[in-house]
Amino acid sequence: MRPQIVAHRGASYENAEHTLGAYIAALNAGADAVECDVRLTADGHLVCVHDRDLRRTARTRGLVSTMELAELDQLDFASWKNPWADLDDEAPLRDERLDRVLTLRTLLETVADYDRPVEIAIETKHPTRYGGLVERRLVEQLRHFGWERPGSPVRVMSFSWTALQRTERLAPGIQLVMLLERARNWPALRRLIGADWLVGPGIDELMDHRWLGPRITCSGHDLHVWTVNTPPELDLCLELGVAAVITDRPAYVRDLLDQREADS
Repeated sequence: MRPQIVAHRGASYENAEHTLGAYIAALNAGADAVECDVRLTADGHLVCVHDRDLRRTARTRGLVSTMELAELDQLDFASWKNPWADLDDEAPLRDERLDRVLTLRTLLETVADYDRPVEIAIETKHPTRYGGLVERRLVEQLRHFGWERPGSPVRVMSFSWTALQRTERLAPGIQLVMLLERARNWPALRRLIGADWLVGPGIDELMDHRWLGPRITCSGHDLHVWTVNTPPELDLCLELGVAAVITDRPAYVRDLLDQREADS
């Protein structure tokens, strides 16, 4: 079965991660789903930002959790990806709205309004000063779209088992993905996670510990693997029969899959 192609933070290989521009590029490239990380601002908005601080992606000091949305909206979240863009006289003018902080609400609206079905994987980041408020705010937003029920295009991911338990209590119909950072943690996690939870190991762990993938699938859990960007990584995923590959390069991985199918 062909795995679902999930755009990791949008089409983030060529575009600044977590910007609206990156997600539009991913959708236009044919991604089946998009992935984002969410953090809570000081005034209670969920924004799509991976790091707790803003030094890497907005070139400024400060923590997402201590700033209000209006402050974040004044920052440039894209120029770090291509710092020489201003020197390219032939580059087309770019809509600044594509490069600013992206709220989860805007991303959900973008997915809902797209002209074909698209799924979205949302990772809640922990630890955070707001604790369980992140999941409560998330479920509130999903309810606005009617996406907290079974059949929702949304799934929630986390490295925090507690966060996923919290999500399950708030929205029992939502699909959950237990992210797995280290292969050695699997024996313990296997006894804790729900029978219908998905498991999201990193591709490096799967390649370094070849026993891991088969043990997860033999326990009855589908695999959603991050971050798959090269042919050998994709080939291992196909060998394991993974359900979804999370990639920075959705167009490239789609072409690789098309080639693999044509050759088979």
